[in-house]
Amino acid sequence: MTAAHGPTLLRLARAAIDAALGGTPTDVSLVDSSDAALDRPGACFVSLHRHGALRGCIGNITPLPSLREAVIHNAVAAALRDPRFPALTRVELADTTIDISVLSALTPLPAHSEAALLAALRPGIDGLQISAGQRRAVFIPAVWEQLPQPRAFLDHLRAKAGMSTHTWPADMHAERFTAELFTEVPAEHTPS
Repeated sequence: MTAAHGPTLLRLARAAIDAALGGTPTDVSLVDSSDAALDRPGACFVSLHRHGALRGCIGNITPLPSLREAVIHNAVAAALRDPRFPALTRVELADTTIDISVLSALTPLPAHSEAALLAALRPGIDGLQISAGQRRAVFIPAVWEQLPQPRAFLDHLRAKAGMSTHTWPADMHAERFTAELFTEVPAEHTPS
């Protein structure tokens, strides 16, 4: 991805949400169909914010057949199916901003001990997926803004997964990824 892809992805996400809320059907002509980067397999998280507060966030770690498909799917899911929030309304969409984190591939991290994992983490850079048994959770790199200390970052992620923060599972697995963040400027979507 390049910075030039950001506005295209953000327009696509907004159009998909608008269509899901009963607006004009998603216009794929908003995205240059000759842009091969959008048709490669991709993983992303789409985050919605209203008045500076999170309003929805859904993503995929395993790449979907195309980044275009991932953006559309995750944008609609963040607006309508994030279990932490009621479905977004068309009225709310007008003052909602969109962030898209396009994810790199996952790479394994040492997870044989808490100390090894904490030492390997790169604050502000790494997203992290952890799993043990049937429990799994993910934080995208943007979460470092709220949890800048590696210990707090890991403890909150373990809590999100339903894992104890007092014991280290013998079957703990950890994978890192990076993300390119594209953020909508509020004026970009103000209705005329």
